[in-house]
Amino acid sequence: MTDTRRRVKVYTLNEDRQWDDRGTGHVSSGYVERLKGMSLLVRAESDGSLLLESKINPNTAYQKQQDTLIVWSEAENYDLALSFQEKAGCDEIWEKICQVQGKDPSVDITQELVDESEEERFDDMSSPGLELPPCELGRLEELAELVASSLPSPLRREKLALAVENEGYIRKLLELFRQCEDLENADGLHHLYEIVKGIFLLNRTALFEVMFSEECIMDVIGCLEHDPALGASPRRHRDFLTKTARFKEVIPIGDPELRAKIHQTYRVQYIQDMVLPTPSVFEENMLSTLHSFIFFNKVEIVGMLQDDEKFLTDLFAQLTDEATDDDKRHELVNFLKEFCSFSQTLQPQNRDAFFKTLSNMGILPALEVILGMDDVQVRSAATDIFSYLVEYSPSMVREFVMQECQQNDDDILLINLIIEHMICDTDPELGGAVQLMGLLRTLVDPENMLATANKTEKTEFLSFFYKHCMHVLSAPLLANTTEDKPSKGALRFMRRIIGLKDEFYNRYIMRNFLFEPVVKAFLNNGTRYNLMNSAIIEMFEYVRVEDVKSLTAHIVENYWKSLEGVDYVQTFKGLKLRYEQQKERQDNPKLDSMRSILRNHRFRRDARTLDDDEEMWFNADEDELEDGEAVVPPSDSKAGKPGGGAGEDEDLMDPISKFMERKKRRSRGGCVTNICLSRYFSLSSGTKHATSCAVPNITQL
Repeated sequence: MTDTRRRVKVYTLNEDRQWDDRGTGHVSSGYVERLKGMSLLVRAESDGSLLLESKINPNTAYQKQQDTLIVWSEAENYDLALSFQEKAGCDEIWEKICQVQGKDPSVDITQELVDESEEERFDDMSSPGLELPPCELGRLEELAELVASSLPSPLRREKLALAVENEGYIRKLLELFRQCEDLENADGLHHLYEIVKGIFLLNRTALFEVMFSEECIMDVIGCLEHDPALGASPRRHRDFLTKTARFKEVIPIGDPELRAKIHQTYRVQYIQDMVLPTPSVFEENMLSTLHSFIFFNKVEIVGMLQDDEKFLTDLFAQLTDEATDDDKRHELVNFLKEFCSFSQTLQPQNRDAFFKTLSNMGILPALEVILGMDDVQVRSAATDIFSYLVEYSPSMVREFVMQECQQNDDDILLINLIIEHMICDTDPELGGAVQLMGLLRTLVDPENMLATANKTEKTEFLSFFYKHCMHVLSAPLLANTTEDKPSKGALRFMRRIIGLKDEFYNRYIMRNFLFEPVVKAFLNNGTRYNLMNSAIIEMFEYVRVEDVKSLTAHIVENYWKSLEGVDYVQTFKGLKLRYEQQKERQDNPKLDSMRSILRNHRFRRDARTLDDDEEMWFNADEDELEDGEAVVPPSDSKAGKPGGGAGEDEDLMDPISKFMERKKRRSRGGCVTNICLSRYFSLSSGTKHATSCAVPNITQL
């Protein structure tokens, strides 16, 4: 069995003063020749790679926090932390650190001798300790001066912290605070503000545990209300916390320890964000323990909630219950959102267990129900929750949607709900649509799809997506070409597809003769020089300039007779010339071979130009491809010739009709299909507008 005593998570503090997870491994101590000293080593449990190699320096201050944490600064603005799975392992490593530094393992922080002159060090080391004045009203000014003078010196800070801790000084100070408030002693309250603020900067866990206890924390906040800079107008933080900020138990919490931990974390977070003054650069480095206190409190809360099976069962039951009123459901979904955001603080193995628990509880079916509701705020929160799931495990989401398609109609599939909300976003800035589009892109990205001996997720999911979801995604585009509407939405889309230079899409375009309506629209437009004319000519010019061989041959062989009379631009004659050059190379392989040699040895016009093997592969008959390779399903109705019968048109219009019906039903809610279409593509060149969002790029599959 693996030794869990030495199992640790490595954290580093980033520029935003947040802890970044660097991996899980096992810690040991030993002499490292390269570092010339005893060092801490952490090797990853996954592959044995070295996560951390840190020499135990004699002058570095190491802190032990909350029994399972060791925190220290490796260099300026580079803080490290080891979070142990077990207290016993933390104690073992702490003893090793103290042994190297010659310290007593009973202390929670080793001495730091930095930024002090030799004379100051000698004076401080020769004194046995720091003596505090009696905690009396008349001595508050003296105490405030003592605290202020001790903060610049790391060693004096340590001695002050030990004196405050050993003498139980915090509770005595808070008793004086209550007296000063009763007596309206402004000077005393101002001194207490400076003293308590200074105690925060001592950066000591043991002091925080006293200050943040249930019986002390409100008085601590009270002391920090009386900033001398505010004069006679102190802040009213306690009024806000007791009268305005109400703790709502959306689901009753039976564990009193958990409830107390939640209260404490909220209040400490409030102190950090709202009560304490903005720290200076010097002070910011002295508040790392406060950041750590909040961070690891959140980790503990998530773990305790996750272990409460009854709580989670009740949560999901009420979320999906039709009898739950709107206000209650709003509170429930916001709680779940915050719960998921807290999970980001978990170690990877704990995060795995967290999301597996939510999955087993039915979070995805619950989100499907919530996303189908009319409440915009509830749907927005549900979208945020869905984003956590997709970010954590897109494979888990894919597996769910593929399974549900066996039981539900396409219209109510979770992924189709996501697409519909993306299309029908009523926000003028399309904020929700952009977020949903990113999630959809992640789900259809083959780079994060799994492939095993018995299962290829890429083949299975993409086949599912094109069969059950693609018609929903493309319905607005098709709807914009019906009922005598301009065909610019469809033209922009086709231009983007051609611009991808993907032979799968090119084969689909050729097989279904999709250039035919473009040519008809161009000829029907006549000699009018307008945006439609320019856009179509630009599309054919792109095919010519980029030398897209398959499309060049298809256009000339099928539409040359219709286009040869267009002579006010050289685009179509240029396409014919390209085609003839291709035929010449095919008829004279030796000439083509010579050109190939010159191209390969002298220059290559474009890194994206296909080599001969690629051309042979793309030109191979479709039947020779392996099953599942073609991610775009063929349209048998038009495989033989241009056009199609009435039956084919009915099949094509079926998803459009469904979309138009949904559009009419939701018209009162502001679902406007043209919102997305007018912003996704630029008509003339296929580029996005500066303020646009990008349509899900299906070719990136």
